[in-house]
Amino acid sequence: MTNFGQGMMIVLSSPSGAGKTTLTRMLSEKNGNFVISISHTTRTPRHNEVNGKDYFFINKDKFQELIKNNSFIEHATVFNNLYGTMKEPVFKDLLKGKNILFDIDWQGAEQIKKKCIDFKLITLFILPPSTKELKKRLYNRENQDELIIKKRMSQFKNDILHWKDYDYVVINNELLDCYNQIQKIVALESKGLKYNYDE
Repeated sequence: MTNFGQGMMIVLSSPSGAGKTTLTRMLSEKNGNFVISISHTTRTPRHNEVNGKDYFFINKDKFQELIKNNSFIEHATVFNNLYGTMKEPVFKDLLKGKNILFDIDWQGAEQIKKKCIDFKLITLFILPPSTKELKKRLYNRENQDELIIKKRMSQFKNDILHWKDYDYVVINNELLDCYNQIQKIVALESKGLKYNYDE
């Protein structure tokens, strides 16, 4: 928790397939004070996704209405689908002292930073150990769909350019090591300290 009992905003971004969603879930499951901000999206659910748990799945008309009503803290278009984070539940939990985890891309992170919201913000960019490993992970995740994999690998070249805009860059080589490093970063930041990569 930060000063005056307020929570922190913790953004995890990464190229598709680098592990940010898995890490976000681990942080939430292993820490009672961490809450995942569930995004709204217009994309079709994957076979294992649950509405209201993984995302709130809505149509484009409803999404555009929420934009018009200034309901989002951030929103972005990714692979021709719309994604957005609602303001109200985020601020409500932050004021309760909860740390909010954002599983969003660089566009959303950029919007949140520009808004200068009056809560502590930590941004982390997760990278795979190599492009070869990323392709392997996508191959397993996307059920060997070559077209989707090619599309995501192409987007990787653009996404990776934004690592320099983040507070920290973490390499997801071994999942548990990456998780522990993020835990250390958050613990130090909650005390107003910076993480030293050499430690």
